Amino acid sequence: MPKGRIFPCVRSVEVFEAIASEQADCAVIPVENTLAGPVGEHLDLLLERDVFIHKELRLRIEHNLIVNPGTKLAGLRQVLSHPVALDQCRTFFRKHRQISPVAFYDTAGSVKHIVSNRLQEAGAIASRQAAMEYKAEVLLEGLEDEKENFTRFFLIYKKRKVAAGADKTSLVFSLKNISGALFKALSVFALRDLDLCKIESRPVHRRPWEYVFFVDILRGEDEAMRKALQHLAEIAGFVKVLGVYPRAK
Repeated sequence: MPKGRIFPCVRSVEVFEAIASEQADCAVIPVENTLAGPVGEHLDLLLERDVFIHKELRLRIEHNLIVNPGTKLAGLRQVLSHPVALDQCRTFFRKHRQISPVAFYDTAGSVKHIVSNRLQEAGAIASRQAAMEYKAEVLLEGLEDEKENFTRFFLIYKKRKVAAGADKTSLVFSLKNISGALFKALSVFALRDLDLCKIESRPVHRRPWEYVFFVDILRGEDEAMRKALQHLAEIAGFVKVLGVYPRAK
């Protein structure tokens, strides 16, 4: 949406509330990183809230050291960023032990903070776009320890819609804690040669030691998939289709 207005939210739950109240038409949320793993809070919200995935995107993550114009590396004492971003730049902090990592709620927000407060002894780790947005300076680039660092995002809307050419399905289901339950659930896909490319378990809130399973299948809405979901519904406690969308290339 090139002409769309950006609606900022501080907390993840506010993103989903904005969609529910129609303050926002859609949202882009991170759900998984190749280094840090799944974003559990967002998986939980996808289960709890009435939204639908329309698209997935994969973004190569590049971490940059961003400062106020004129700030030198030797003068830095703190670097702010989201805890995940800080954890992905351990080598930088080992090489510059005079600089302390400081956790902040958001990568771009950390840039805004150092700029609005005109901090000269603090920097931020964020994207080049954040530096441009807040008129800051990129002092060092490529701080990430692992270059194969990608984050997967979902584009979510309130209304259900399946795009032409959709070839991937995300869903979540629960099972009774009985012998062979998971095997039987996964068999509904294997019996129909449906490629299950991911499975992730999450604890059920307020029900200790019970779990739900998030799965991704490389198939859209066709007869084989419909029959698999019907079969799964006979085995599972509940089944929720989170989205049917074109897979990211």
